[in-house]
Amino acid sequence: MDMTDQLAAGRAARKTTPRSAHATYQPPADRDPLGIIEDQNKGRLEDLVPMRMSRMSQDPFAFYRGTAALQAADLAESVDSGHYVIASGDAHLSNFGLFAAPDRRVIFDLNDFDEAAPAPWEWDVKRLVTSMLIAARSNGIGAEKRHAIAQECARAYRQGVLRTATMSAVERFYLRTEAVAGPNLHSSSRKAVARTLKAAQKRTSERVATKIMEQEPDGTQKIREDPPKMTHISPELASQAAWVLDSYRGVTSPDVNVLVSQYSLTDVARRVVGVGSVGTRCYIAVLTGPSGEALILQIKEAGRSVLDQYGRLEQRTDRPTSLLETSGRGGQRVITFQRVLQASSDPFLGYVHGPERGFYLRQFRDFNASFSIEDLTAKALGDYGRVCGLVLARAHGQSPGVGFLAGYLGSSDSFDRAVTSWSIAYEKQSRADYDAFVAAIADGRFPTEDDS
Repeated sequence: MDMTDQLAAGRAARKTTPRSAHATYQPPADRDPLGIIEDQNKGRLEDLVPMRMSRMSQDPFAFYRGTAALQAADLAESVDSGHYVIASGDAHLSNFGLFAAPDRRVIFDLNDFDEAAPAPWEWDVKRLVTSMLIAARSNGIGAEKRHAIAQECARAYRQGVLRTATMSAVERFYLRTEAVAGPNLHSSSRKAVARTLKAAQKRTSERVATKIMEQEPDGTQKIREDPPKMTHISPELASQAAWVLDSYRGVTSPDVNVLVSQYSLTDVARRVVGVGSVGTRCYIAVLTGPSGEALILQIKEAGRSVLDQYGRLEQRTDRPTSLLETSGRGGQRVITFQRVLQASSDPFLGYVHGPERGFYLRQFRDFNASFSIEDLTAKALGDYGRVCGLVLARAHGQSPGVGFLAGYLGSSDSFDRAVTSWSIAYEKQSRADYDAFVAAIADGRFPTEDDS
């Protein structure tokens, strides 16, 4: 379908799914948010579940970060235009950040793909815009300003889609956002960019190694333990890690394979990460080079996307198979869709399928840094939301049919206002879920670190 036909199809879709229809949030009749949280705890490392519950209970935004599955279940009942893209699946504002491209320029892009899957494009937009509202409220920003921030984020997404639809597929492919504090940003935004860039430049394997490693009596360097966040694993798991790395080399590009072949595995430890990922199996592997230099890789468990598991996408008959053919499973799914969605990806990406579960690998701490959302002023948060909206539009524009999105969204702010209204309602729903979660912790339904 050429661009003219795509635009026409998008405009025609407004008749069956008006843009204003996105304004209404209707909770599913069988909604069970606490049950979904319990279900997600199954299969995780039991000793880390209390940490996950504690991190999610810190505040409403931390809770939102840990409940992508809950929102996926709610989105399964929402209206959509019937058009699919390769979606992030967890496009809240803290899942954007800085990292180094292979040419060593620092860029700003999506940085979490554990839940990536082909899905309605609206799902990512609603998750992002809702996260803007939750963050703005947490930062003490009043209702009028936070609603304007949310609508501006939605507008930036729409304008980004309209822009990418004027480009060729190759031009969209090469489009990326470098981490530059330009004159169009508010002064507080420029300061936030400078702070984050400074932090990113300190995050290299070599610098991390000096912080997390210590010298043993025999002179060898080992990871410093910090239980339960950082702990060494059993000899059996360590041998499996060696197998993982050997298998990983077989799926990397030839240049990375040759590079890694010059390193030896010298230590492995379990490392707890994030909020939603706490309890999944995640490790860091220290590889030592011929000059004693360190290369640190992260090995992270990858299961089913919550969009499939809780969004029930696998049950939908309108889901296009063309987007599914490259998805693979587990770690392969994650890194395949990461490479599609990101403008430039870590060359060390790889995956391994084990007998019971899959993993993906990436370089640990390669100039990556996230913005401290809690430190952003209303102006800075507005700037940040605009950039996130543009980046998400660029990511969605890599999937076939960006003209459909442009035709559907159009030049008016109808969708912007509608998705903001939906997100305002969902922000209230998420806060009510958070309150119920905290009450359930008090009643003993969920274990926390304080229980030990």
